[in-house]
This record gives sequence, structure tokens and C-alpha cells, in this order.
Amino acid sequence: MSDSVAVGLVGAGHWAGIVHAPALAAGPSTRLAGVWARRAEASAELAGRHGVPSFERIEELFDACDAVAFSVPPDVQAGLAVRAARAGKAVLLEKPLAMDLDGARRVAGAIAEAGVVSQMVFTLRYSRAARAFLGRVHDLDPFGGYGSFVSSTLSGGPFATPWRLERGALLDLGPHIVDLLDASLGRVVGVRPHGDPLGWLGLTLDHEGGAVSQASVSMAGAGELPPAHIEVYGRKGHARLDWSQLGDDAFATMVAEFAAAVRGEAGSALDAAHGLRIQEILASAEAQLANQ
Repeated sequence: MSDSVAVGLVGAGHWAGIVHAPALAAGPSTRLAGVWARRAEASAELAGRHGVPSFERIEELFDACDAVAFSVPPDVQAGLAVRAARAGKAVLLEKPLAMDLDGARRVAGAIAEAGVVSQMVFTLRYSRAARAFLGRVHDLDPFGGYGSFVSSTLSGGPFATPWRLERGALLDLGPHIVDLLDASLGRVVGVRPHGDPLGWLGLTLDHEGGAVSQASVSMAGAGELPPAHIEVYGRKGHARLDWSQLGDDAFATMVAEFAAAVRGEAGSALDAAHGLRIQEILASAEAQLANQ
């Protein structure tokens, strides 16, 4: 399509290979313009699968695209996203924005200063199921809720990457649950953590308007685990959403909405400023745990 947005992909790991590259290459609102990764052989392999160039220098990728999608560890994303924004490129960003709050603030600040489009990969938020759920809960007069996300990442597998093994569930799984509870019950204005990010971690969240929720996250699970889920309770009923309802529509919707934002047709509430706000909540919890 003539109006498809050329998106360059930074990263060539497992998630880039199964999500970002196929979704961007599938179109019709986007086309994959090429790949750059720190490991040249991985970049060449992924690019070859999709018949696009593999670039030796990230600046060459920037020159070949209108926007940049990131699928790299948070500490790597933080530095490269700033460079992309300063090059005038729209950015599709993974959560968390960075490994620490200072890095996240630098990313969001560079995007704001450059005035470029940004969008976060809060995957479930783009699914029809999640959007229908959020429409229902707002009619329930909600006063509380609960979320749980338990994985077996610490036992190994493609997602047992160094940053996850070091920082644990708070920084990896926490953004999904906190974001959904925030969207369901009102802006989170306070957090009280207990537990261990490498074991079982609980968060009590205070929401604007008086609602309260709890979230439990862990990457130390084993065996067959139930899907992550959230439940919301209100004076007019209750509703539940779990990850098994994700469906195949979320990634395509995410990419289409990103392309629309790049073309100036619509903005996204799930931008870097939103990603920074969610990370501020997580950073507060992490700081409190460190002082316990």
C-alpha cells in the first residue's frame, strides 16, 4: 500500500521473531523496512526470513524508515530510543521503558522534546476482549479489584533473559497488571509492596477516586499455570478478564493503531508518557522494598 508506514525493527531475539517482525511485515498499514540488532548474525537471519535488509549501523536503519519498533532489553531500549526520537522517528516501545526510572524519564523526555509519536506494547490493551472488559467495568461503579500474573520464567526458556532473572517479576509482569488495574479502577496514586520480586510479590494499589486493588506477580511458578487475569468488583456487578482471551487480534490492532498515529490520524493514550507513569509506580514499589 502506498500509505503504509515503513517501520524499522531494533532487535532480533525471540520476541522480535515471533511478534514484532511478523506483525510489521504483515501490513497492510505497515511494512517492515529492515532490521538492526547488536548481533549481526541474528539481524541477518531475521531480516532474511522477511526479505528485508539487515543494517550494520542503526543510523542506516533510521534513514530507511518512518518509525522504529524496539524489541531489546530495557537498558538497551533506553539509549537507542532516545537516539531514534532525536532522529525524528516515531517509536513503538516495549515495557518497561528502561531499567530504572532515570532512564525512563530520559526516554519520555526525549520523545516529548522531539515531538514524535510514541506507543507502548501493552499487548493485552489492544485486544477486543480487553477493550470490551474495560467498557463493562466502567459501568459497574467499581470499588476494588485483583490481578494475578504467575509465570515460570525463572526456570528457563526463551524469556529467561538476564534482566528478567536479575530484576524479577515487578519490572516484567508488573507493568501489565498495574496498567490494567489503573485503566479499570482509576489512576493509581499510591502503592504498597510486600514480598520478593524473585519469589512472590504483592502490591496494594490506591486509585484516584478511592478504589483499592491488589496485584500478585511471580516468575517462580512451575508446572501448568493458570492464565494471568484481573477481576473488578463494583456496586453494580463484577467482571473478569484473563490472558486466554487475548486472541490473534491484539498485535494487528497494535500495529494498525501505531501506523495511524504516525500518519497523524489518531493519537494513542498508551504513549511513552503513560509508560513512564506506570514505571513510576513500579519504581516506588521497588524503592520501598529496598528499604524494608
